[in-house]
Amino acid sequence: MGVDIFLNRAQEHLRDASVDGWLLYDYRGMNPIFMDAIGDIENVTRPCWLWIPSVGEPTLLVSYVDQGRFEHLGIPRTLFVSRNDMITRLGEVIAGARCVAMEYSANATLPRVSKVDGGTMELVRGLGVDVVSSADTIQFATQQWTAQQFDSHLIAARKLSEIVLEAFAYIGDRISSGPTEFEVAEFIRSRFREDGLEVTDGPVVASNRHASDPHFEPTLKNSVPIVNGDWVLIDLWSRVAGMDSMFADITWTAYVGDRVPLENQSVFDAVVGSRDAALETIQSAFAEGRVLRGWEVDDVARNFIADAGFGDYFNHRLGHSLGREVHSNAVNLDGWETLDTRPVIPGIAVTIEPGIYLPNFGVRSEIDVFISPDGPIVTTEVQHEVVKIL
Repeated sequence: MGVDIFLNRAQEHLRDASVDGWLLYDYRGMNPIFMDAIGDIENVTRPCWLWIPSVGEPTLLVSYVDQGRFEHLGIPRTLFVSRNDMITRLGEVIAGARCVAMEYSANATLPRVSKVDGGTMELVRGLGVDVVSSADTIQFATQQWTAQQFDSHLIAARKLSEIVLEAFAYIGDRISSGPTEFEVAEFIRSRFREDGLEVTDGPVVASNRHASDPHFEPTLKNSVPIVNGDWVLIDLWSRVAGMDSMFADITWTAYVGDRVPLENQSVFDAVVGSRDAALETIQSAFAEGRVLRGWEVDDVARNFIADAGFGDYFNHRLGHSLGREVHSNAVNLDGWETLDTRPVIPGIAVTIEPGIYLPNFGVRSEIDVFISPDGPIVTTEVQHEVVKIL
């Protein structure tokens, strides 16, 4: 997405929200949303500001030392040479504004948004403006995918859906020798490299009680062999390497044997039912033209699991935003770890991944959903039955 598109979207949202402008601030990477908005700029050593008024021309306020770093953006620059000069110039840049959006979240309710330190907030408020959260503006201006980005996600989603089944087959082909969780994770990473996907952190390959840890990552030291009668959870995420691509992220579960234990099956059924109820909620809200908040979707899934008798064992949010990062900056489906009041809007993607984690095993089922202008699209394969590794 180009800077012009970003600025136009930001101003559109600010006008709709009756906010006078968006003040982005960064110092040495403390606010990654600043660079996410305008593109990565290397070796910026002093504080920098970007003022986007709801109407009118944006302005960059940057140090005399760093002025050349921003020249390519084509945004008018105001330079400062000292701290006092910076404060004076900042007051001049935002003069006339009364309500300003910044990367702030009241009581740190949304940690992905809370990027500006308390001292800087005091400085800006001392200039006579009210500061409100930029959470909704961030989502609208920076997180909507282009058609090319959506296509890149579909490639990753297809490859992940294939690789997870290949990983289960890998276990089955070697079950007599007891392949370890780490060995399976290494197989997945090798497949990523072969298929042109990024190798980041992860994947999660977890058997039995290890699957009770939602983010278990096998190592040579903590990994155990997988044998007959084991439960296996695999969570893998990646994106196409070397391009402006979007992540895909899925979780599947399997049983090594031909008859899934009743307890495992009942937990699996509750998780899948919860996942499908959440998806239905998104689909229904879109069909009705109803604004749906992230916490509301979490609430539906959490109530489903509670009604199934497993409410005490679902201890993370329902889902997260997907983008250039696997956990990105749009709305999360979350009323548990945070209270995400942002709307689920067209142009973004989320995961739906309820989980139940008993002491001896855990179950999670994760799908990706893109909110297109025509309605929600499930972009990954959907697991309906426990995979049986024979």
